[in-house]
Amino acid sequence: MTNPLYDALFGCHAGRQTPFLHLPDGNTITHDAFLRMAARFAHAISDLGLAAGDRLAVQIDKSPQALAVYAACAQTGVIFLPLNTGYTAAELDYFIGNAGAKLVLASPQRSTDLAPVAQSHGALLHSLDAQGAGSFADLAAGCPDQFDTVPRSGDDLAAFLYTSGTTGRSKGAMLTQDNLLSNARTLTEYWRFTAQDVLLHALPIFHTHGLFVATNITLLAGGAMIFLPKFETDQIMAHLPRATALMGVPTFYTRLLDEDRFDANLCANMRLFVSGSAPLLAETHARFAGRTGHRILERYGMTETNMNTSNPYDGDRRAGTVGLPLPGVALKITDPATGAELAPGTIGQIEVRGPNVFKGYWQMPEKTAEELRPDGFFITGDLGLIDADGYVSIVGRNKDLIISGGFNIYPKEIEAVLDAQPGVLESAVIGAPHPDFGEGVVAVLVAAPGATIDPDAILAQLGPKLARFKQPKRIVTLDALPRNTMGKVQKNILRDAYAGSFSA
Repeated sequence: MTNPLYDALFGCHAGRQTPFLHLPDGNTITHDAFLRMAARFAHAISDLGLAAGDRLAVQIDKSPQALAVYAACAQTGVIFLPLNTGYTAAELDYFIGNAGAKLVLASPQRSTDLAPVAQSHGALLHSLDAQGAGSFADLAAGCPDQFDTVPRSGDDLAAFLYTSGTTGRSKGAMLTQDNLLSNARTLTEYWRFTAQDVLLHALPIFHTHGLFVATNITLLAGGAMIFLPKFETDQIMAHLPRATALMGVPTFYTRLLDEDRFDANLCANMRLFVSGSAPLLAETHARFAGRTGHRILERYGMTETNMNTSNPYDGDRRAGTVGLPLPGVALKITDPATGAELAPGTIGQIEVRGPNVFKGYWQMPEKTAEELRPDGFFITGDLGLIDADGYVSIVGRNKDLIISGGFNIYPKEIEAVLDAQPGVLESAVIGAPHPDFGEGVVAVLVAAPGATIDPDAILAQLGPKLARFKQPKRIVTLDALPRNTMGKVQKNILRDAYAGSFSA
């Protein structure tokens, strides 16, 4: 018995002295050196008592070491749980407890805050920083650089990624080895990645886009990555001449276009620009093509499925669409009320089926049954249509999800925090078009009788409770929220009223 995910992504590179990670300081880590680091981490994980099927939660800054923890989990069969580095201790408490994490790795500056959280859930806590130092690194330092890979099957769980609905608690999407590997294989071929590619990697590695798309594809193809801690325009432009591909969110491209120095000459070595995680404006698509001669390739995916559709590598990359269903992925548009398939050109809910679709939600069989049909189709919650040529367009969402800078934001979570603030009677959180982030968070508040709301004071209170990307970029007050005859808040009216919140 083998370990399909580890063997295909990592193990096949044993002994290769080829570049894998080009770092900002000018150093390069080879494939073989990376695997040896991962093997030491695998020993440390095993020595701490974790076995295949146990969960390891990580909230550490992007670094080669952070990526090696993912490889070590694959090699040991431990389920990898990456967590947004912006989450507060209060937010992490739920994820760590719900997942039953046996080990938590955190950056040293977060360890003090997380110590009581880990202790309350019976989890071990160790530190690892962006320079590769910390108590976990100390444990691994004396370990052998070879590890006997734990056998796993394609149906075994490889990772949990937590997602949320607009109501209820966050859900742990269970992703198998086959889910991750099948999608990586499809995308590697579809986007023509080879060992000669150098991917400019400026995405975070705690969600699907940066980890299971960008990184897995590069590993499978045997290429290299220019591994940057985050997106900085000057740094991206400095590295573009030696890269061949860039994966980003729309914000990356709008910020590059803001620079006069960004032109076709700078992109002469590039073959592919990919955008996802948030809608790319048709205007951005056209401006980018006019400036560089490259048409951005937009695709569509989500936490539970990885990638579902993509504009073609060869052929018409249509602005305003997310392209065609990927090979092996079935996509249909259905009536939200009946589930019946709708005719082309009709707007309905998007459902997908394929080897990329997750196994279900951790310890939530009822929610799994609600969203995964018996025939394998997953109800995405997105609204869209398929045109006569098979191109898919996303037109909205069944739920009130906000996507800002590529991050999913769920209004109910923010509303619960806002409603608890002194002087706030009730709140409604919506997304408004934002030129940089795709959407920005707008909070509409109603004051309690006799109270006055101070927006600055409200924002100050949100800091310890919500990650920065979730915090409202604008707060407005109303005497009352608009409601229909059933008493339901009409967020569509609010979205229309405040659609210009972030316009020039």
